[in-house]
Formats: sequence, C-alpha cells, structure tokens
Amino acid sequence: MSPENEVDYTSRVPQYTFADTLEEQEAQLKTNPLMLRLIEARKSIAGESHRPIYHYVNPEHTLNDPNGLCFWQGRWHLFYQAYPPEDPRQHWGHAISDDLIHWQDLPYAIYPNPEHCCFSGATLVEDNRVIAIYHGTKVGNMVAISSDPLLLNWEKVTGKAVIPMTSPDGSPLPYRVFDPCIWKKDGVYYSLSGGTLPHGPGGQPIRANFLLRSVNLANWEYLHPFVEDDRFTLVGDDGACPYFWPIGDRHILLFYSHMSGGQYLLGDYDTQRDKFIVTAHDKNNFGPSGPAGVHAPSATPDGKGGLIVIYNMNPAKPSQGWNQIMTLPRHLTLIGKDELGVEPAGDIESLRCDHQHVDGMPLPANQEVVLDNIQGNAMEIMVEINPKSAPLVELNVLRSPNREEFTRIAFFKDRGYRRLGRHYSWITIDSSYSSVLPDARSRAPETAPVFIGQDEPLRLRVFVDRSVVEVFINGKQCVAMRVYPGLENSVGISLRSQGQDSELNWLDAWQMKNIYQ
Repeated sequence: MSPENEVDYTSRVPQYTFADTLEEQEAQLKTNPLMLRLIEARKSIAGESHRPIYHYVNPEHTLNDPNGLCFWQGRWHLFYQAYPPEDPRQHWGHAISDDLIHWQDLPYAIYPNPEHCCFSGATLVEDNRVIAIYHGTKVGNMVAISSDPLLLNWEKVTGKAVIPMTSPDGSPLPYRVFDPCIWKKDGVYYSLSGGTLPHGPGGQPIRANFLLRSVNLANWEYLHPFVEDDRFTLVGDDGACPYFWPIGDRHILLFYSHMSGGQYLLGDYDTQRDKFIVTAHDKNNFGPSGPAGVHAPSATPDGKGGLIVIYNMNPAKPSQGWNQIMTLPRHLTLIGKDELGVEPAGDIESLRCDHQHVDGMPLPANQEVVLDNIQGNAMEIMVEINPKSAPLVELNVLRSPNREEFTRIAFFKDRGYRRLGRHYSWITIDSSYSSVLPDARSRAPETAPVFIGQDEPLRLRVFVDRSVVEVFINGKQCVAMRVYPGLENSVGISLRSQGQDSELNWLDAWQMKNIYQ
C-alpha cells in the first residue's frame, strides 16, 4: 500500500454533487443545506464592529490565502483556504462575482483526501474546463478539473498527487514540491512549484521556483529552476504562492515570501530555454505580513494585457469566528518597461452613496484642518493635493474628536531614494495611534516608494472599511493595513501640511454600501 493511501483523510464537511446546467445548479443552491448554513453563519457575525462590509470576508470560521482567481463563463471565481468549523483543515472555499465587488458565497469547492490539507494553488481556464493545481499536504501537488457552469463539481486527476513529494525509489528530489501555478504553451502544460535553494551565502536558502511540464496533467517532467538574474530578492526569501502571467509585452511572477512578504519579479520569458529573465522587482507589502499586513496573492489575466490580483490581509486583534479578510481586487498594468500601474479593480463605484465634495483651499503650515462634515468608517475618499514645498502632507482617517485615535496617511515628498535617475517619494500608513484597545496590535508604519513628477499633484484614493485602510497613490502604488478603532466616534477626517504651506485642490468622499445586503 502506498503511503498516500495509508490514512483516510476524508473531510467531515458535507459534500454534494450538483447538476450540469446553470438553471439546475441555481435551483439546487437555494435549498442546499451547506449553502443555508453559510448564509446563516454570515448573518450571525454581520454586526461585529470591525468586520468589513465591502471587502470579502468568508462566511464562517477562518480563512487564509486566496487561490485560483479566474474568470469562467461570465463570472469571476475566488477560491481561498477555508477552515470549516467541523473539520478545520484547509479546504478550498469558493465565491463568485459578476463585478469583482459583490461576492456570492458557494459551497466548499475542493475537499482533502488523499491529501491531508488543500493548500495554495492556481487555476488555468481552457475553452471547456478549468484546471486547478494546488499543494496537497503530505502527498504532493494535486490537479483537479471542473467544467460545470458554477465550478461546483471537481474531479481530481488520477485521484492522487500528480507531482509526489517523494521519488519512487526514495532518493532526494532536485526540486521542492509546494505551492504550484500553471500555464500552457504550445499545447504543453507548465507548472512552477514554490520553494528555496541552498545557494545563498553560507548555504542559506534563497527564493526558487521549479519548472515542470506535462502533456496530460497526470505525468510531470522536472526541467530546472525557472528564474534567472534574480538579484532582487533577499537571502532567506522563498517563492510560495507563485503566479506567472504575461503583462503587456513582458511577464510577471508574483509570489509570497514567508520572511519578507508579497512581492513580484518583472522580466522576459525566454520560451526557447523556458527561463524567466528578471529585470525589475517590487513588493506588495512593506514590512512583515503580520500583524495587520497584506499576505499572499492570487492573480489572473484580465483579458486585455493586464492582471487582476487579490490578497488576503492578516488580523491584528482577536475576533470570534473569523479573522482574515481579502483586499479589494487590484488591476495591474504595465506603464513602463520595468514599472507597474495599480488601481482598484471592479465596479467599486457601484457602492458609492451620500457624496460630499470639498473645494480647493490652502493648507497652512503646521495646522490640522478637520473636515467636520465628512465622517465615516466605511468610505471612499478621493483627494488631490499640491504639496508645493511642504516636506510632509498627511490625511488622517478614523479620527476621534479629541485625537485619542487616528490613522495617519503621510506623503513625504522627494524623501525617498534615487533610482535610475529619479528621486522617489514615500507614502506611509501609520497605525501607531489607530486604537486604544488593549488587544489591538500596532504595526510598524507601512512605507512604500512612489515616483511623483515635479509638476504632478498627489492623488490619493483611500478606502476605509471598518478595520482596513487601503490607499492607492497616483495609480502607481498601493499600501494597506488593518486597524481597529475602539471609540465609536473615531470616524473623522483631517488634513495637515507640515513645515510649509500646501494646497488642497479638491476632495470627494462617499459612504459605501454593504455588499452583503
């Protein structure tokens, strides 16, 4: 008997088989016991003060990495590591959306067995089916296939690991079997498996992603480490949760390092040698991923040369029955040879209500300007500022009237490093004073570089959602953080210019609707 069949890892979560037509599936879901349970679970914790109302949060128990984001038959599908309460091992949770903003929960998609847990992975959409590849703990990388309208029914190829964690003769493998992704070239499937190589200084590990290929999804041949010329990632990084896709006329490899967080490599795909030649690098979180930080990615092509990517975000305060959340989906595009643009993706504008506008006005040096008539803890704020010669301008959100609590968004003009002849600025989210609660953990300020031209105004698009703040800067950078205000009146907004005068060009604010109502 093979080792992967020695233990029965069948899930204790109810599993159902659904019909093959959309009409029948929708009818079945209305009365499905698991669906009804998820609906009631979501209702039971909807009123918690720090639970977001327009970022995706799973309906019951806890979640981890997003997985297999894809577009199939007119809908976006988000999978994620879910921990059902009666069997809290990783299953693939599942939600769908028409617009990347309003999400509908679906039953768990992929259940463990023969694997112990269903870890992270990716999907590949073909004309007549969707292929999921993921890591099955204790056995290896798994492949499952679905072709029904809502991707409710999944069948595992061969019923066992297609890339086993051990070789048939027990000899050491030249590659790591871990989080995989998948793509297709010239009729052949390719997969990256995440991990490390012991080639760093003093034998320390460095990031690696191992390339394998297959003609039938069942039998895989190892080729070699995939990435060349990576002088960017750190000694100690690993290449978990990889997603390799074209972007513009180049390619991008997004991944997660358990040491230094989410990041990406940008470069060119040498299809003759099957190598990725790296020319640029940046990060998706700027500091540890926990507490309160952005975590792992899931990405898929947008069909127009860009990518849609979503991340999970870690908590920084205990919560009953739930913990992590998803960021808003982000749209990545290539705006320069080695530069990405980033904007919020999906129909976020459909959530806006109660619009308020502030005309331009001076921001006198060293004076906090409180916008008394604009308040909220579930808002979108768009603001344009001319920093002039001020070394620092800031926007404070979730501010209490007496400033016991506030979350500071600060822009340090031309205070970053010089890179390739350009002087960068810094954008920061600072949660040092976000909460007076004794069990809310502060995070070191999340600080990212962003290039703003000399005559270019600062444009911020800020999303506040109960316990999350996401900031998009001039379509070129994004920083995000979890925060936990403890005072009911921590809903204010203020502006400040430090040292010298600056000018507010305009500000627009909206209250945001609940996507679950």
